[in-house]
Amino acid sequence: MYDKIIFELSENGRRGYTLPQLTFPEKPIEDILPDKFLRKEPPILPEVSESEVMRHFIQLSNKNYHLDKGLYPLGSCTMKYNPKVNENTSRLEGFEAIHPHQEDEDVQGALQLMYELSGALCEISGMKAVTLQPAAGAHGELTGMMMVHAYHEKQGRPRKKVLLPDSAHGTNPASSVISGYQAVQIKSNSDGLIDLNRLKENLDEDVAALMVTNPNTLGLFESHIGEIKELLNEVGALLYMDGANLNALLGIVRPGDLGVDVMHFNLHKTFSTPHGGGGPGSGPVGVSERLVPFLPVPRIEKRGDEFHLNSDYPDSIGKVQAFYGNFSVMVKAFTYIRMLGSKGLKRVSRNAILNANYLLEKVKSAYELPYPRRPMHEFVLSGDRQKKNGVKTLDIAKRLLDLGFHAPTVYFPLIVHEALMVEPTETESRQTLNAFAEALLQVAAEAEENQDILKNAPVTTPVGRLNEALAARQLQVKWAPEL
Repeated sequence: MYDKIIFELSENGRRGYTLPQLTFPEKPIEDILPDKFLRKEPPILPEVSESEVMRHFIQLSNKNYHLDKGLYPLGSCTMKYNPKVNENTSRLEGFEAIHPHQEDEDVQGALQLMYELSGALCEISGMKAVTLQPAAGAHGELTGMMMVHAYHEKQGRPRKKVLLPDSAHGTNPASSVISGYQAVQIKSNSDGLIDLNRLKENLDEDVAALMVTNPNTLGLFESHIGEIKELLNEVGALLYMDGANLNALLGIVRPGDLGVDVMHFNLHKTFSTPHGGGGPGSGPVGVSERLVPFLPVPRIEKRGDEFHLNSDYPDSIGKVQAFYGNFSVMVKAFTYIRMLGSKGLKRVSRNAILNANYLLEKVKSAYELPYPRRPMHEFVLSGDRQKKNGVKTLDIAKRLLDLGFHAPTVYFPLIVHEALMVEPTETESRQTLNAFAEALLQVAAEAEENQDILKNAPVTTPVGRLNEALAARQLQVKWAPEL
């Protein structure tokens, strides 16, 4: 029954909700809306009871894989479990019912929360100041690179290019190009780190910045970051850090102490607010002292015991999003930080690193490990061994669905053939990690013994393997009735 869509459950005259009678004279709709906005025919809507609505959507949610259902080991995504207390605080009436057009004096609690969240992020990262406006990580990157551009313009020495490791996130070169720079790739060395010789070859006074992720997308810490910063200083270039992997550093390393000039945070990753299909993101940006004048406006300032918005900063790059940013996400992140405290945040990263290394030890005998160094919060395997038997990484990912697990990130980073990028996060138990390791080992064994099982997977999901190229070209997400 519940394999049917909701329109197929519909019966004429069935109701799930009854509106109360109006207590004031009803005006003709034509007196309220212009005729051009009025329907000529009533909309086609399903007629179902409340219980059918509930059962229908619960069934749909059960068909979808989500964090409340199980492990979500997407590398570089930090898909940790989101505590429900975060949702509770974000729905407090004093936060949920306010409007961004209210006067400063009417929203002191919200302004105070954002002010204190900015301060907490500064303390965690070692940066001088933070803007909360950007809506997500890529937006934060763009905001950061816009400030880099404004800084060099103010210095009277515009630059032409930005350097990026070949393991960089795809958004890094995009943010650089949109900001007016040429993106120049720097090859990794045999250890999976930035090749210092290649970096030196490309460094000159046309370089605006180096964008680095640390730990990088192989889960490895860029141990030469101090030397890299010195090389950048010699040509007047800035150091940008992609904060996607900050979950490995909390309470252990502060990027500002390493010389980072600008970095973005992912509140929806590191600080446990839902993302993807689960909710909006938030990508605050932290800066060092020399980039503070260029932060977006308005900024929240504390004057005595009151908080105010101030846009009077002539060197600012301006506003990068309507109002202050995705406020409900900020409430959730603030709750997470305050509940854990400094010791708790450090425990988060230590456990994330422990979980990743524990899982790697369990499975590395069955897969290629292209960079066999001790990782931090995530690691990257290669399916090259399985591909020799005709099994692709995509087949491995699809088979894991049949075994009850979401797949890791696949085919990224691009410097690893048939990549499987695994990040278990700190919120998974040893029992869950053991079960996932057993699934990965089972798939590796099947790749040796019965490749057809993997090539035909998945078979237990609501739909089988899709033609993804065709789906991208002929996307159909709307149901239309037969008239």
